[in-house]
Amino acid sequence: MFDLICEFSRTHCIAICAFLVPANLLATLQTLIFMGLGTQKLQIRVMAAIASFYAVVMVLHVLSWFLIGVVMAPTYILLALASLCLSINVWAIAHSPRVVPLLRRI
Repeated sequence: MFDLICEFSRTHCIAICAFLVPANLLATLQTLIFMGLGTQKLQIRVMAAIASFYAVVMVLHVLSWFLIGVVMAPTYILLALASLCLSINVWAIAHSPRVVPLLRRI
């Protein structure tokens, strides 16, 4: 089963990346916008969870390439992007009172 998922991931790489990269960036941006506007914590957490899901799927997609030995710049760039978005969303959930004043200044 795991082999089938990894094979699917590698076969449809361009389509997966074409969806996940913008979805990941937009969902993380939306989390930050919700925090800056001061919306309810529940909405922020739901949006951060959705954005974190996209980031985790991207990390798993990149790991499927690492399993077969593909080590190229795009794999590292996608891994860095997913890690950055995931860390921003975790930070938004864990430290939301500290983030809001920072976002409002920006």
